[in-house]
Amino acid sequence: MITVTQHNRPAKHREQRERGFTLLEIMVVLVIIGVLAALVAPRFIERADEAKVEACKVQMESIGQALKLYRLQHGKYPTSSDGLQVLVNAGKDGKRYLDSIPKDSWGNDFVYLSPGVHGDFDILSYGADGQAGGSGFDADIGNW
Repeated sequence: MITVTQHNRPAKHREQRERGFTLLEIMVVLVIIGVLAALVAPRFIERADEAKVEACKVQMESIGQALKLYRLQHGKYPTSSDGLQVLVNAGKDGKRYLDSIPKDSWGNDFVYLSPGVHGDFDILSYGADGQAGGSGFDADIGNW
């Protein structure tokens, strides 16, 4: 039979207390994690906005290619009043140039001008704010 003496008992409790973290240690770790998150998070958010701008440009290129194919087959670009809708509607020959008209990266419709200010046609996105003008990620994005 094993007996526990008073001498062994305090040492065992002291050993258990030394294994855990103190509230102060946990708070210091949380503060460090918070500071790191505050420094790193804005960079990730900026990267996401940059990716949206690039995706918007790729969509514009896709629409531009469909418009050029339309011109080859019809001899002219669709007018501004025709809009991009003619690219998804089957014409007399039954051809469609796009399955659907994509929206820009922020869920807004692209603006189409033909004849364009910068070329034969202009495709424009108003950026993150969805309004003409702006700066940074709110700036307008064009195919020119």
